[in-house]
Amino acid sequence: MSLEENKAVVRRFTEELNKGNLDVVDEVFAADCVRRGASAEQQGSEAFKRSLAGLHTVFPDWHSTNEDMVAEGDQVWVRWAGRGTHRGEFRGVAPTGKQVTMLGVRTYRFAGGKVVEHWGLANDLGVMQQLGAVPSREG
Repeated sequence: MSLEENKAVVRRFTEELNKGNLDVVDEVFAADCVRRGASAEQQGSEAFKRSLAGLHTVFPDWHSTNEDMVAEGDQVWVRWAGRGTHRGEFRGVAPTGKQVTMLGVRTYRFAGGKVVEHWGLANDLGVMQQLGAVPSREG
């Protein structure tokens, strides 16, 4: 696939997740894909779907936007922003009803037309501060 085709797949993935369509994971990610983050590694598209379902349980109105996107070789890098209302437990914090904004970066590596590796980092600390669970630094 070309760089533009890979970017189009990532854009479609984001758009479908915003609609709550978790089946898009099966279309975009290889069944044995590896998903890595700051604290965990998951194997397989089913584990990824469970993680995304959990996100939508905590923030049912979750909406993510791709703020910047760069593609090179077999990879696409995205700087993203997500917004949602805190309606479920998040990192031990009971629902607050507060609107939060989460920022992050993702890397998608493609092979055979599907994502085979995904790296994701998000500012969970910033979300915890927005929820009032962690003091924010003033100044």
